[in-house]
Amino acid sequence: MSQSRHRAAAPPLEREDSGTFSLGKMITAKPGKTPIQVLHEYGMKTKNIPVYECERSDVQIHVPTFTFRVTVGDITCTGEGTSKKLAKHRAAEAAINILKASASICFAVPDPLMPDPSKQPKNQLNPIGSLQELAIHHGWRLPEYTLSQEGGPAHKREYTTICRLESFMETGKGASKKQAKRNAAEKFLAKFSNISPENHISLTNVVGHSLGCTWHSLRNSPGEKINLLKRSLLSIPNTDYIQLLSEIAKEQGFNITYLDIEELSANGQYQCLAELSTSPITVCHGSGISCGSAQSDAAHNALQYLKIIAERK
Repeated sequence: MSQSRHRAAAPPLEREDSGTFSLGKMITAKPGKTPIQVLHEYGMKTKNIPVYECERSDVQIHVPTFTFRVTVGDITCTGEGTSKKLAKHRAAEAAINILKASASICFAVPDPLMPDPSKQPKNQLNPIGSLQELAIHHGWRLPEYTLSQEGGPAHKREYTTICRLESFMETGKGASKKQAKRNAAEKFLAKFSNISPENHISLTNVVGHSLGCTWHSLRNSPGEKINLLKRSLLSIPNTDYIQLLSEIAKEQGFNITYLDIEELSANGQYQCLAELSTSPITVCHGSGISCGSAQSDAAHNALQYLKIIAERK
């Protein structure tokens, strides 16, 4: 989206002397040039160097929005984009469209490295950069990423990365270290996606539980599910331990990831690991006659562990 404000007549685009040049000819003769480069060359020739100013910067949302104003001579135009560079490109393009005074020559931002993220699949966005810009905008410390786990067979590796922002954290998994970092950053950004740009963001209110969920918060939680766990014997037949653990996780603000182990145990049973994104991270092992029973056993063991921690004084 771009807007323009034409305050006075633009400098003439054609000269008939030995220094003859045409903005239209500049564009067609150098199709690889970006709008910023074309406008700069025009400004050099007319002694009206373009001046760019940032008018607006909204990075509280999942996809940041920037607005830049460019002034060249008596022409002022604005451009909007999901990065500062893209916004400047669009402002320059709007100015060019006025200066060339011809609808017959029109081009979009030609830089192949600057696609419009709003038209790209979600996985092509840069959540790591967006989260860093968000932190800078609010004066927070920059996010820190730590590789916490690496596993799986050689042909199917899986990585787990912890992202810490101030006193909070999220975990991300992926088939590469980079993808794990992206997923962790996306989880943080998702928490801000429904926040209105006009509202002041409180990191505690948006992200929630400090460090996801700590042992201290478990012991002092007034939550119904965790207090029910403290009184439970965890030995009632036909109890759905996976569901029970999921309800506690939702109440206490941590995530659960089940990792099925390909190798059978020494006695021929299926194996599974249940990872809780508490602080510190909790990993519990389970085994059974099927993948489902192994997951249920891992959930049961995780509940036993949470019960012990929650009951401690």
